[in-house]
Amino acid sequence: MLPLPRADLKPNTADFERLPLVRPTGFREYDARWLFPDEINLMGLNAIGLGLATLAAARGVPRRFVVGHDYRWYSASVKQALMTGLLAGGAEVHDIGLALSPMAYFAQFALDVEGVAMVTASHNDNGWTGIKMGLQRPLTFGPDEMAELKSIVLEGRGEAVGGGRYVFVPDMGDRYMRSLADRPKLKRRLRVVAACGNGTAGAFAPQVLEAVGCEVIPLDTNLDHSFPRYNPNPEDMKMLHAMAAAVLEHRADVGFGFDGDGDRCGVVDDEGEEIFADKVGVLLARDISARHPNARFVADVKSTGLFKTDPVLRQNGARTDYWKTGHSYMKRYSFETKALVGFEKSGHFFFNPPLGRGYDDGLVAALAVCDMLDRSPGKSLADLRGSLPMTWQSPTMSPHCDDEKKYGVVERVVAHYQNLKAAGRPVAGQTIVDLITVNGVRVVLEDGTWGLVRASSNKPELVVVVESPTSEANMRAIFGDIDALLSGMPEVGAYNQKI
Repeated sequence: MLPLPRADLKPNTADFERLPLVRPTGFREYDARWLFPDEINLMGLNAIGLGLATLAAARGVPRRFVVGHDYRWYSASVKQALMTGLLAGGAEVHDIGLALSPMAYFAQFALDVEGVAMVTASHNDNGWTGIKMGLQRPLTFGPDEMAELKSIVLEGRGEAVGGGRYVFVPDMGDRYMRSLADRPKLKRRLRVVAACGNGTAGAFAPQVLEAVGCEVIPLDTNLDHSFPRYNPNPEDMKMLHAMAAAVLEHRADVGFGFDGDGDRCGVVDDEGEEIFADKVGVLLARDISARHPNARFVADVKSTGLFKTDPVLRQNGARTDYWKTGHSYMKRYSFETKALVGFEKSGHFFFNPPLGRGYDDGLVAALAVCDMLDRSPGKSLADLRGSLPMTWQSPTMSPHCDDEKKYGVVERVVAHYQNLKAAGRPVAGQTIVDLITVNGVRVVLEDGTWGLVRASSNKPELVVVVESPTSEANMRAIFGDIDALLSGMPEVGAYNQKI
């Protein structure tokens, strides 16, 4: 048995070398993230692997795992320590080497393996490490599984039963890329920018896009774990601006930006305009619902109201439900409700059968955009973007609120708007027509204007987003109502930005 994990160990000490360090804060709602080695050491990762194998056994799931790692200088070491713990816990480990997260998910299907443990910190700064885990393909852990794993690890209940088996899979990258390219080639020769921020996607994305018939302009595709230009994050304006400049310079049809582990995709159109992921989702929903009548979609609560109000989607009989923000929540809900696609504003898209296997894959999303353009002869991506109804939407605003206080604050906000609705009192001069409370509260007014307040899943912050399909004034009016409410709560601090 391993010694009980500690949270107070310091590098360059004897205890750090002989005891497991695991900071409890690394267990998030749906994955795990630590600063390495300040918050977790290699023995701590042994404890995580042992705990994960123990959790599988406790849930009656065969202890078989696909394990891969992203391109950071320490990720291979982190993976080796994790695998040591899995093997000690009696697991069969299928090591696919350097990988994207969606490649690990693909490998679960290709190898008929139940579990996954992908070592990645996605787009986080260097120094971070993490693990995306699951026991049932195509799903990854949610709060219940993470809480149970945390309990097993921190209480030292991992069971070292032995009998593990190690299998190295040398060709999973090629198999993954072939599976994506095994489809009809595009009829339209698209010139695309493939931006990878020097992250792991650079080893795979350009080849796949070329294989389906694109002319690829690579941008920051050489692997460099120092991320010399910017972190590989398609929500980061530095990355988006670099993509836009490359699109305009090369007169490309579209720019795609992939995050550090390849499960998200950002999009820039042929005019160099960044199309945020929720609007990309509406465009794809239009295209898909034209071929699948009465299609069902899911969007997270931060996403545009056009999923409900767009006349093309209405004409196609499409239905969209809003659900909790977070890739694990969205993946599970899309899968359980058999939605064709789940769209999350951060760029995680979940294509379910017959369009995909249900997991988030930035390359699958990029190919869907290519197919949409292929089915739109004579139209550019800017034309498609311009066909969407106008909306006025704020950036994501994040006022500070301590982790131990933020959920209580959100409960009070929810109760406030529930009381207003019950009393028939207006908000921003309009009637409340709906309150979506699956994740904080999304207050929807009679003209489609809406405002969201929720607790951040992984930071000591609230999340505030507002949008109006009718005017900037109405967008600002609902923000003013929310801001006045939050300003009266001493627990809520400064915003990162305001409209």
